Amino acid sequence: MANSTFDAQTISNSLKAAKHQPRKRFGQNFLHDGSVIRQIVDSIRLKRDDNLIEIGPGMGALTEPLLAEVEAMTVVELDRDLADSLRIRIGANSHPNFTIIKDNAMHVDYRELYSEERGKLRVVGNLPYNISTPILFHLLSYADVIQDMHFMLQKEVVERITADVGSKTYGRLSVIMQYHCDTDYLLTVPRGAFNPPPKVTSAVFRLTPHINKPVVAEDEDYFAIVVRETFNHRRKTLRAIFKKSTLLPTLSEDDFAACGIDPQARPETLSVKDFANLSNHARHLDV
Repeated sequence: MANSTFDAQTISNSLKAAKHQPRKRFGQNFLHDGSVIRQIVDSIRLKRDDNLIEIGPGMGALTEPLLAEVEAMTVVELDRDLADSLRIRIGANSHPNFTIIKDNAMHVDYRELYSEERGKLRVVGNLPYNISTPILFHLLSYADVIQDMHFMLQKEVVERITADVGSKTYGRLSVIMQYHCDTDYLLTVPRGAFNPPPKVTSAVFRLTPHINKPVVAEDEDYFAIVVRETFNHRRKTLRAIFKKSTLLPTLSEDDFAACGIDPQARPETLSVKDFANLSNHARHLDV
């Protein structure tokens, strides 16, 4: 990693200089622990010509160390005061290839940031915890132009995303994310690494979209419905769930056998492949 003077004291001074109070409606908690920042940047393993996108740069705790690693970088920041502060501070450091998009991350067309010359996107960010899941699902719709994503979220959510089949934390988010991506839990971040400290412990993880999905759902929208419906009743057996659901067809013993699935099983015991097989079979039956 390139040397960086952007440490905890620098971040603290930047907050004071900007006279910026963290805004709850934007879910703002600013990272200021230099050791954690170094670990995050190192875990991303950047190359000089990477097409780097940061969502929610805040005061730039990650932005400046990341920018030291690449030739060009784009950030997406909803808070106009913070965006202006970044433009003044980083612009003064002579980074002509630093671009700021003042917008909601949910409204950005990430395909416009991709080009054959610059390559697929490498997306990083400390996402607002209150809207993290919608942002993740929005980004999945651009998976074909994204190389990987590194995000910091509350530890509980990261554990759900990266959970193994059969575990207590394995659920809808696990299945959907792992259908689209390889998932890796990278590091835990304590509350004290932020200003102000959030109410929960955080964690950093990696999502790497599958170039070729290991399993294929014929209708991904229907696949998502099957996953959601089953985990909404995770304590029931699959037979009972499909029998009582108004959105899914009733499955016979032969239907379950055709999928290679025990009708007495519960949702958390099904792999991503099992869910794909189940949805592919069920969608051809009359509801």
